[in-house]
Amino acid sequence: MNSQQLYLLGADLLLGLHLAFVLFVVGGLLLIFIGKWRGWDWVRNRRFRFAHLLAIGFVVVQAWLGRICPLTQWEMMLREQAGQVTYSGAFIAHWMSEFLYYQAPAWVFVLIYSLFGLLVLLSWYLVRPKKP
Repeated sequence: MNSQQLYLLGADLLLGLHLAFVLFVVGGLLLIFIGKWRGWDWVRNRRFRFAHLLAIGFVVVQAWLGRICPLTQWEMMLREQAGQVTYSGAFIAHWMSEFLYYQAPAWVFVLIYSLFGLLVLLSWYLVRPKKP
């Protein structure tokens, strides 16, 4: 495996990690509300809920500060090192990228992330985590 292939592999792995992070944040909130309705006890786990709150909190703070996600920066740096300008590689990598990187004005993302963060905070009231 040459260095270009290693850079591309690293970029694809970071893209997969980024997608997993997004799924944790979005899917986690959905599972919290579904879990309340279905009576799933695990959705009240304090560690899970705290990790979920920290994840969206990190996203909201970055948006307010006008910062780009470090996972995005690292992935793009690796793609540059590999000489790749656009996604022309694997099908899965292309569609994961299309899902994660869409175009809109910055204020739209700040608003969406902030509202989503408020929903996560609201979930702490509506679906209370277990007390230690």
